[in-house]
Amino acid sequence: QVTLVESGGGLVQAGGSLRLSCAASGLPYNTYAMAWFRQNPGKGREYVASITWNGGGTNYAGALKDRLSISRDTARSTMYLQMNSLKPEDTASYVCALNVLGRSGYEYWGQGTQVTVSS
Repeated sequence: QVTLVESGGGLVQAGGSLRLSCAASGLPYNTYAMAWFRQNPGKGREYVASITWNGGGTNYAGALKDRLSISRDTARSTMYLQMNSLKPEDTASYVCALNVLGRSGYEYWGQGTQVTVSS
């Protein structure tokens, strides 16, 4: 069974930085990519960034890419999201997800870590 656990969220002032982690247990052999989404009440789920597991190719939401850096440590089965110059509108629950080869969607999801950015 695959388990994804996020950590690193918290309360930060506008302009500050956070580094989120997503630790995967039971990582499937056919993992293709892992991604970060964020969810805010009334906003729904929004794509943030993703990274392919084997090659490390990255993709970012256009409005966020200048402030984000996604990475992964394959030895630790852990994905990271470095967030800089945080804004109040970045406030959300940040959720980790995993995609397997041959599927278009994300099959496994974590519970989220809360990021709150104060003005």
